Amino acid sequence: MNTATLKAAFRSPDLRRRILVVLGLLIIFRFMAHVPVPVPDNAALANFLKTVFTSNKILGFADLFSGGALTNFSIIMMGVGPYINASIIIQLLTQVVPRFEALSKEGEMGRRKLNQYTRLLTLPLAIIQSFGMVFLVQQTSKQITGTDLIGHPNLLQWVLMIATITGGSMLLMWLGEIITEKGVGNGISLLIFCGIIARLPTSAGQFFSLASGDTSKLFTLIFYIVGILAVIAFVVLLNEGTRNIPVSYAKRTRGDRVYAGVDTHLPLRVITAGVIPIIFALAFLSVPGLLGQVLTNAKTPWVANLAHNLTTWFASGSLIYSISYFVLVVGFTFFYTSVVFNSKDIAENLQKQGGFIPGIRPGIQTAQYLKRVINRITLAGAIGLGIIAILPFIIEAFTKSQVLTFGGTSLLIVVSVALETLKQVEAQVITTSYEQY
Repeated sequence: MNTATLKAAFRSPDLRRRILVVLGLLIIFRFMAHVPVPVPDNAALANFLKTVFTSNKILGFADLFSGGALTNFSIIMMGVGPYINASIIIQLLTQVVPRFEALSKEGEMGRRKLNQYTRLLTLPLAIIQSFGMVFLVQQTSKQITGTDLIGHPNLLQWVLMIATITGGSMLLMWLGEIITEKGVGNGISLLIFCGIIARLPTSAGQFFSLASGDTSKLFTLIFYIVGILAVIAFVVLLNEGTRNIPVSYAKRTRGDRVYAGVDTHLPLRVITAGVIPIIFALAFLSVPGLLGQVLTNAKTPWVANLAHNLTTWFASGSLIYSISYFVLVVGFTFFYTSVVFNSKDIAENLQKQGGFIPGIRPGIQTAQYLKRVINRITLAGAIGLGIIAILPFIIEAFTKSQVLTFGGTSLLIVVSVALETLKQVEAQVITTSYEQY
């Protein structure tokens, strides 16, 4: 987007109103991130959570998505996680449940029904995740500090906390839908984007404090800046990378008119799955560590030994953890791509519209060709996503510092959301300019 496009966006009353709606709702989101859930000592709990999330990459990643709301033990500490999980579940159900599959093919009406199911599923998921997070914080504080920083809540206090956190998650879902409908871009993605951007000042402060405190680390800081720029360039290439499949449409006769054939292309993205594989991989990797913490005090010797091994093997940054993380990201990339990209349906739609891929027979051969091509480009995208996922561990191994680590996943989210939003702004600017004539 150039300066002229940006000026044109603010000159358009409708587009300017949409942009201001987005900015206003994002400000409300950031305000809510600092509204704490009532506990006896919020300051002590916040300091404890900051220490825990800094040492645990999985919890740190969740805190990144919430924009620091987890560290603050805020009413929106779960962020849009329940809504994302509900969306993923509904997407998977459209592939295995005939009723949901039929709805996905009914156009706008079917999409609205699926969205309603997603909202309904978000509520129980938010309740379960809220209870799990509060219970995890309570047990972790007991193990590390020997004190229940939640304050030994009774049943009524438990209900109040869960209701408050669940309400915060549902409110965020509502804000995200308002941004999508009344603003510009995808609301849920912009909330995650805002949460990540909100952490930049803190990260930048830690970053430059090293240079002011130790000038010998100046070269390391320069390497760090160059590394960030290189990762951003790699993320842009990976996010925008497509394979264009040539598609031709034969001549068509409608009434007395004959429409000439058209040559176009079908773009296949390198990372069709987006960041969903990373979220799946983190969810699976959190299970061994949680089991290890729960079973640490088991009376059976072999169970306690297994718990100790699980805690050691799957500690953030360990070799087993990093390898498992990479393998899971690659595997889930192929899995989720197969869910969202149905080569058979695409081949059938091309055939119905009179389109074909030159040199490939319509129908089954076209579906097989598309499946073969998407598998090849997905391999490159999966490896790229895997490298981005374990990038913090690689940087930490070289720099021997957790401060000098940057998450490729967060950069991937920021870049992809920013590019997609700017494209929508440009499209609306072009539409507005056409409407003037």
